[in-house]
Amino acid sequence: MAKRKFFELGIWTTVKKTRDYPITVNQRNLFHWANFQDLLHSKPGPFSFLELGIVSWRLNPDDYENDEELKRIREARGYSYMDICDVCPEKLPNYEAKLKNFFEEHLHTDEEIRYCLEGSGYFDVRDKSDRWIRIAVKKGGMIVLPAGIYHRFTLDTDNYIKAMRLFVGEPVWTPYNRPHDHLPARKAYVESFIENKACTQAVDAN
Repeated sequence: MAKRKFFELGIWTTVKKTRDYPITVNQRNLFHWANFQDLLHSKPGPFSFLELGIVSWRLNPDDYENDEELKRIREARGYSYMDICDVCPEKLPNYEAKLKNFFEEHLHTDEEIRYCLEGSGYFDVRDKSDRWIRIAVKKGGMIVLPAGIYHRFTLDTDNYIKAMRLFVGEPVWTPYNRPHDHLPARKAYVESFIENKACTQAVDAN
């Protein structure tokens, strides 16, 4: 198996092959591999995730029902809706078709919030130069993608993630496949984060 190291949730680890992009010599330059420590703490580095509107936490997935930190985050950011989704061949109807849809580059008109309780997967997002950044999400990682950001999701070869989905109010899961640059959510994202005409900061839930 081809190997490549990158920094994920504060731990150097070896990347597994993904279902869609095995790491080969010809494909290594398709992605910038995300420094998740920068994602968690917004430290200076090659990737400044707050500049892209992305925020994240590392939580305790083994006691999520009683986790006070998760409760504070939900209250601070207004995440009133919650459910849990298993993405794997045994539990997700039309698994292959849905995973293919997840991997289509798209945006949402609201935040996408995912908290990994078990398993692992990858979110791909675009940097300000429209290059891919691959973010590995493993057990305990919670990530918030802002409304209007183009992104996609895939699993690694373990084919399994159990994720908590959070939402403000009633959930709307509608994906808008690229290009949908005319949508107000996309225009607002570009103005705030790509053109730097506004400054958006994460809510401090600690």
